[in-house]
Amino acid sequence: MSQHKPVIGITMGDAAGVGPEIILKSLMNEEMYHISHPVVIGDVKILERARSFVGSDLTIEAITADELEQVDYRFGTVHVLDLDLLPADLPIGRVAPEAGHAAFKFLETAIELAKDHKIQAICTAPLNKEALHKGGHKYPGHTEILADLTGTTDYSMMLSAPNLKVIHVTTHVGILDAVRSINPERVYHVIKLAHETLQKSGIAAPRIAVCGINPHAGENGLFGYGEEEEKVIPGVEKAQAEGIEVVGPLPADTLFFRTVRGDFDIVVAMYHDQGHGPVKVLGLDAGVNITVGLPIIRTSVDHGTAFDIAGQGIADEKSLMEAIRQAAELAPKA
Repeated sequence: MSQHKPVIGITMGDAAGVGPEIILKSLMNEEMYHISHPVVIGDVKILERARSFVGSDLTIEAITADELEQVDYRFGTVHVLDLDLLPADLPIGRVAPEAGHAAFKFLETAIELAKDHKIQAICTAPLNKEALHKGGHKYPGHTEILADLTGTTDYSMMLSAPNLKVIHVTTHVGILDAVRSINPERVYHVIKLAHETLQKSGIAAPRIAVCGINPHAGENGLFGYGEEEEKVIPGVEKAQAEGIEVVGPLPADTLFFRTVRGDFDIVVAMYHDQGHGPVKVLGLDAGVNITVGLPIIRTSVDHGTAFDIAGQGIADEKSLMEAIRQAAELAPKA
């Protein structure tokens, strides 16, 4: 096995959803093997069933964790770390406790492999929160499991699409609460997370740009009540004092265009829609969620289990393919 490609552990997620299908559809594309050594952490029986849904003639081969570094990863064969937790007749498109439990175990196994450096990144297919809870695991989702099992208390969401990466100071809170909760220390911390994440991916001196809160980044007090001066600028200056290449706050209405053009490597957005909107404009199938601040690399599709179309072979694999690309790009370079 060549060593320059990272081994990416692709967790199957909820096996009653579209995860098995989009995994197979993604691995029917030879590009995935040009950029990575993909290994599925899941269940051979379920993948074999999904093969008929998507019309695939891929060979599915079970391997053990000890074989991960010796496997000859070649297009045409899907290697699976088979945990054998599910019945072959698992109902499709329905909440099932056993599927929720298995989804947890797939991720738990991937985390241990990443900690042991047997895989270089984790890419997650979607899970179902209700099934996860019914399976005995009371977490809101993947991110909280990852944080808990790695002992991480400070992390952030990064969205990545072709030519645009965005990291958020605040995410799932209302706009008034978001503005209240922005403070210099949080801004500084998110800048630092962005810097460290991109450095690990091979960018020696990441170029970081920070959005303002108000239109035109406040335009020297013309808009707002001095939020940029109070909440943002001190955090930027603290990062600059440490030698981080960061500028801002800058007007968000032009900053995303400039970043897509290539002026910056990543944007620090102040609130959910400020960062999510530009990424979504680039295409819902192109966006990938990345949890930063963890000791391991984790990327994810930007959609759910899609129970309503599971088993039909029509689920779109583009988001998972992009998640695999991003995992390969961000994986630590040997």
